[in-house]
Amino acid sequence: MTATKVLVLNGPNLGRLGSREPDVYGATSYAGLVAECEKAGAELGFAVEVRETNDEGELIRWIHQAADEKTPVVINPGAFTHYSYGLRDAIAQRTAPLIEVHISNPYAREQFRHTSVVAAVASGTIAGFGINSYVLALRALADQLNG
Repeated sequence: MTATKVLVLNGPNLGRLGSREPDVYGATSYAGLVAECEKAGAELGFAVEVRETNDEGELIRWIHQAADEKTPVVINPGAFTHYSYGLRDAIAQRTAPLIEVHISNPYAREQFRHTSVVAAVASGTIAGFGINSYVLALRALADQLNG
């Protein structure tokens, strides 16, 4: 049986994991995040491809690609979460489950982080569990796709 392709997409500054505010985002590096996602995905029968960009347009193009190919997505939009209506509109075109994730709990942080413009068009949101938020999102995708 062929593994289901899943995209794990990361927005701005996530490539700086491990060095960026470790008290908020933990000590795991971006390479560690990639390895954890690939491992969890393989256990669930997924062929996980992890990508990161600081470019809003590139992230939107990846969402369009996923919609065109009916590819499930786990996405951490980073700061784009709070203001990118272009990303929100791209996600609204999704043709497969899409889970929004956050390493920290946005509601326990600054007020501007309390608003997600993408949450309403995502299948669901998982936040506040560190890198494990991604693992939980992959499990949620498996449940949606197999249930």
